[in-house]
Amino acid sequence: MSAALPSEIPVLIAGGGTVGLTLSLLLSRFDVPSLLVERHPGTAMLPKARSINARSMEIFRQIGVEEDIRANSPEGFAGTTIWVESLAGKEIARRHSSRAQAASAAASPVGGALCSQDLLEPVLRRHAEKQSAGALRFNVELTDFSIDADGVTAMLRDRVDGTSHIVRARYLVAADGARSPVRERLGLKRTGRPNIYDSVNIHCRADLRALVVHRPASLYYVEQPTLRGTFLTIDGGTRWGFLIHSLTQYGFTPETLTPDRCVAMIRQAAGLPDLAVEVLGISFWQASAMVTERFRVGSVFLAGDAAHETTPSGGFGMNIGIQDAQNLAWKLAAVLGGQAAPALLDSYEAERLPAAQLTVQATLDNMLSLGRTEKQDKAQLPRAQYLNELGLIFGILYDSAAVVPDGTPVPRIDDPVTQYVASARPGARAPHLSLERGGKEVSTIDLFGGGFVLLAGPQGEAWRAAAQAQQGIVPLALVLGQDVHDPGGGWTEAYGAGPDGAVLVRPDGYVGWRCLALPKAPAAALRHALDRLLGREA
Repeated sequence: MSAALPSEIPVLIAGGGTVGLTLSLLLSRFDVPSLLVERHPGTAMLPKARSINARSMEIFRQIGVEEDIRANSPEGFAGTTIWVESLAGKEIARRHSSRAQAASAAASPVGGALCSQDLLEPVLRRHAEKQSAGALRFNVELTDFSIDADGVTAMLRDRVDGTSHIVRARYLVAADGARSPVRERLGLKRTGRPNIYDSVNIHCRADLRALVVHRPASLYYVEQPTLRGTFLTIDGGTRWGFLIHSLTQYGFTPETLTPDRCVAMIRQAAGLPDLAVEVLGISFWQASAMVTERFRVGSVFLAGDAAHETTPSGGFGMNIGIQDAQNLAWKLAAVLGGQAAPALLDSYEAERLPAAQLTVQATLDNMLSLGRTEKQDKAQLPRAQYLNELGLIFGILYDSAAVVPDGTPVPRIDDPVTQYVASARPGARAPHLSLERGGKEVSTIDLFGGGFVLLAGPQGEAWRAAAQAQQGIVPLALVLGQDVHDPGGGWTEAYGAGPDGAVLVRPDGYVGWRCLALPKAPAAALRHALDRLLGREA
């Protein structure tokens, strides 16, 4: 074994892509030792996914990697999609995403980012390797495992020297991709639509600046009778992805798409027959919309593409995986730290599986509206929801034992894909509210992510003592007007609690409990709420 591996570890992570690396970072933040193993020698070599939505960027902001991600993102290209006959030819249509407009800005202090996977993952890896709690081992493969009542026994193999090593883990998280060997080993089925259409991603170098500088966009759909492709912005200048849709429908095969043929097609799509093009990589894949039947089997959890596979239409696949990691990390930490009962872990599947089903269906509907599954003689513009999915980004609601209902109704929404109504009802993402702390403007989003936070109204001083009276998990109590200030007076409207009420926000930024007004025994009320959502009530 090229580097020493522990014989025991609380959490073993299989897969060193975006989701696995994010989980490693989050567990380290909670001081949970973990070991991440990845069969490949390094992080992604091809751009693959690029769109990081605002909700995921909130998470990256909370763990201190936002600035490094933005340093690897082209400025000004997010938020617009353009349809053209060719890059040098006629523009057919353009659409401005609501994700980059006022509605998104009102929902979050954090905007989305364009950062291709081959740039994102090295950033995450670099930060993860700085954490003492998380160990990363590339070129190490999980080859087998067995589950018992106390955890998982895993067999690892070093792909460089061939040596094997046995690791005992309390929990195993499979972040090992759409073809997940862990999922296959567990015999879990998936529902949905597999292999809907075939595609190829071509990573290339070509100077297209003169064609895009006046109309920056994240996607340039090329619509021609003999070619349907998309230029994917990577650096906005000389490095691009080019995606060819529905290969079979247009008579292409992996065998015929040689590098020279790819160059010719990129020139055709650009509308520049003499364009200098360097092919950097070619990747063939099938678009699917699938959800695994279970996200947990005993001590094994599935996250990211191992749990759900989306179509690329809308850019949600990587994002819901990042949010899986956030949902699971704090729960593992609470159980391993003895602050929560093991039953808390059941809420991972209860919360994330419905979220995945809704999101996967939305990306399928997006894709079908684009007409990607068949040959088209003219451009087909997508449904109105495409790239306007604020509801999916901010409005996912959880209904599980880790949420204590307060009896208030669910906000009325006609379209859960596009509509987001900010709410602090238990089970909702805690709303963004601009506050002041230490003389500086701060969002409520910046208060969350490190542990439980009890946010109390300006007459809620009694909640501070209630929080300090708790055992195990002691929420950080912040009283408006004392610890943080609400110059805009938006507390009651945004959080729905009175001046002496309080809202308990979980470490993942979701509301776990809300008390509209101060009860006679606030410490007991808070203790009961924590016992319920941490599974300690029994």
